[in-house]
Amino acid sequence: MRLPAGWRSGGQSPFRATARRFGKQGSLLLAASLVLVAAGCSRRATLRPLPADATLLAFGDSLTYGTGAATGEAYPAVLSNQLGLEVVNAGVPGERIADGLRRLPSVLDRVQPRLVILCHGGNDLIARADRAAIEEPLRDMLRLLRERDIDVFLVAPPRPGLRLRAPPLYRDVAREFGVPIDEKTLSRVLGSRALKSDTVHPNAEGYRQIAEAIADGIRSAQR
Repeated sequence: MRLPAGWRSGGQSPFRATARRFGKQGSLLLAASLVLVAAGCSRRATLRPLPADATLLAFGDSLTYGTGAATGEAYPAVLSNQLGLEVVNAGVPGERIADGLRRLPSVLDRVQPRLVILCHGGNDLIARADRAAIEEPLRDMLRLLRERDIDVFLVAPPRPGLRLRAPPLYRDVAREFGVPIDEKTLSRVLGSRALKSDTVHPNAEGYRQIAEAIADGIRSAQR
């Protein structure tokens, strides 16, 4: 294992050296530093428990709407059955993330959700938009949801290519706002021909697996 800068194998850590140099004050500094390090290592994004009458909002584009599957097979409908909660499908096929940002406030006013499953930006990635064109509206969405005291579960779409992978911006923004994120499921589903109805949309089984992963993610984040 590679040791951090300033550490030597079999020797003292910088924290302990500081403690010996400064005596009691150094010991206090050592203890405080270790507490901060432990807190940083154990910190993870969480969600508040959902009451039995909670309404969830699935907000996004065609991947949320359910393009490629029959009515009732989109992931929000399947997720509703898995969680036993109402999940409102607010997906708009073809929508870019900046347009989604403009649409979001009125949808929140109408639905009054306890939790939003946010999956947006896929059409921008297909159009090869730059990072800022996706990241800034995404930040604004999360900022709006935080101001309204609404929890968020973020689902990251993949960048098109030979190897599907969510752009790092989704993970970076999720960490910035402290929200749980699934950045692997869509890449896995859309990377499998057996789980797709066309080149960019899942089929019924693909949507079922997306719903299952989101349900597991939500349950895990509530623990």
